[in-house]
Amino acid sequence: MNEPSRTRNWIRINPPVFIGSAILSLLLVIYAMVDPQGASHVFGAVNRWITDSAGWFYILAVAFFLVFVIVLGFSQFGTIKLGLDHSEPDYSYLSWFAMLFSAGMGIGLMFFGVAEPVMHYVDPPVGDPETVEAAREAMRITFFHWGVHAWAIYAVVAISLAYFAYRHNLPLTIRSALYPLIGERIYGPIGHTVDTFAVLGTIFGVATSLGIGVTQIGSGFEYLFGIENTATLQVILIAAITAVATLSVGLGLDTGIRRISEFNILLAILLLLFVLVAGPTVFLLQTFVQNPGNSLSGLFHSTFNLYAYEPTDWIGGWTLFYWGWWIAWSPFVGMFIARVSRGRTIREFVGGVLFVPVGFTFMWMTFFGDTALHMIMEEGIGELAEAVAGDYSIALFAFFDHLPLSGFFSLVATILVITFFVTSSDSGSLVVDMLTSGGNDESPLWQRIFWAVVEGIVAAALLIAGGLGALQTATIASALPFAVIMLFMCWGLFRAVRLETLKKTSLKEAWVMPKSGPAHVSWKKRLRTLIHHPKRAEVERFLKETVYPAFEQVAAELQRQNLDTRVETGADGRVWIEVRHGAEADFFYSVRPREYEPPAFVLDDTRKKRTEALKYFRAEVHLREGGQDYDIMGLSTDEIIHDVIDQYERHHAFMNAVRTT
Repeated sequence: MNEPSRTRNWIRINPPVFIGSAILSLLLVIYAMVDPQGASHVFGAVNRWITDSAGWFYILAVAFFLVFVIVLGFSQFGTIKLGLDHSEPDYSYLSWFAMLFSAGMGIGLMFFGVAEPVMHYVDPPVGDPETVEAAREAMRITFFHWGVHAWAIYAVVAISLAYFAYRHNLPLTIRSALYPLIGERIYGPIGHTVDTFAVLGTIFGVATSLGIGVTQIGSGFEYLFGIENTATLQVILIAAITAVATLSVGLGLDTGIRRISEFNILLAILLLLFVLVAGPTVFLLQTFVQNPGNSLSGLFHSTFNLYAYEPTDWIGGWTLFYWGWWIAWSPFVGMFIARVSRGRTIREFVGGVLFVPVGFTFMWMTFFGDTALHMIMEEGIGELAEAVAGDYSIALFAFFDHLPLSGFFSLVATILVITFFVTSSDSGSLVVDMLTSGGNDESPLWQRIFWAVVEGIVAAALLIAGGLGALQTATIASALPFAVIMLFMCWGLFRAVRLETLKKTSLKEAWVMPKSGPAHVSWKKRLRTLIHHPKRAEVERFLKETVYPAFEQVAAELQRQNLDTRVETGADGRVWIEVRHGAEADFFYSVRPREYEPPAFVLDDTRKKRTEALKYFRAEVHLREGGQDYDIMGLSTDEIIHDVIDQYERHHAFMNAVRTT
């Protein structure tokens, strides 16, 4: 299997993707800086073309992604692990959810939590503004934009990457999801092109978030310290916070991104609780119950609504922008989610990714959005609507101005936007670096810093060229080709999980010929094996003296049948036999020592040293899919040979089933 360039220790890149992405990003930055007016005109024309001519494609694609993810998670495919069968999750639920939320849409919630409901209330796509119906519709639209569709887009990419990387040992890059469709060609020009589109989409998606975040930070500085929120200030802020993000990148995933993400969640919960208590509490609890139901009842209509019979520019500035934003972000967020979701089943993943962050998002939008609407509708604070209409970025601070302790919580909000900025930048840098290094997650530090700086420069250039409008257009445009790639990813993933499910069914239902040797291990021998707890040296000796010779006998016979068979050992003591079948699925049977703690009934002394001393090992069987949770320690050579043949016969049944489908 081909691998990206590893020419020197200080540089680990896949040259076509790294160099191509860097050059294209640089050309865009130069164009935006040299001719900002021309760039702004081009961005506007591209945005109008996509809205008028390709909007239907975005709507259909996103609807398909949602249905695909739900079917994948809650069908028979849901039991498949994103990793080998014996793998366990790397992170606790709390850390997992915190990283999902922070990387997924943290900056956006801070920016649009107040602004979007208020804007839909004063300027709805259809109907009369500033009415009760407009308020209800404003929250329904907000929930639609920030709900399950966004996370379904992320989930498509994340499941594909995690499945092929952690279950089939392919690189953790977008190209790997196309392996069932084009095979080894993912390492050629097609794969390079796919990863390059993913890199550009990630850069523009993250740049949009950084641009949105920095305009809001600038508004926070203006509100708190009286510093005018100019383009110069925003560029300085991008430079300063990108520098902080590079520090987090240097600390790595577990130390940097994980800790900042957990800090983000704590600050976000603090703000949520404050708004709930300081705002119209009973009203908020009522709307938190009503809003999801209202959103769910109109979900089907909203999903396919293009306003074809009532043409409006509204959909391009809102729904299509969001769909493009989520798709452009999906390589970044999807790869990041895949990286932190190893060991979870597809069903567990879909349930966690599709519903838990959405629940928190709905709570956020309800508490902030409905409090703002209550201020305008019931408390007569019309200036809040005017302030939001004038500048989205000041919406949150104008909102806090009408609550107690406004200065303190405006400062907390500004800090939270900054930390969301940092997690978006460092997470994006990590992902772009992995894409451009061919899936290597241990690349040199300078490469991650390089991409963190590039993201900051692109965000600054687009802000100078056309402000948030240019950022939105770049996002929507970069998402269009990647949406097509995502459809192929769905196809490849479906083929792979269907084949794996077919294999499991075939292995379970296959008829196995009676053994020619002893039919069963004697019950006394089984009891001795059950009670005996061997040390590692004993298991390794068993693998060397019994398992390896058994494998050699099987291999010799298969080689006489002209089958490409080999027996090998690993540094950790494992022994395996592999039979290669060319274009068809190879057979793999491995036995490896696996450590266990002693059962409680043998522990008279529960001190740590005593527990360590009593640890024992099993000789466990692993197939291509992972550990099979059974121990062959103590079996004879003939008994091991029969077990290998049993598994090989099941593998043949699987291949026969594949040929007939």
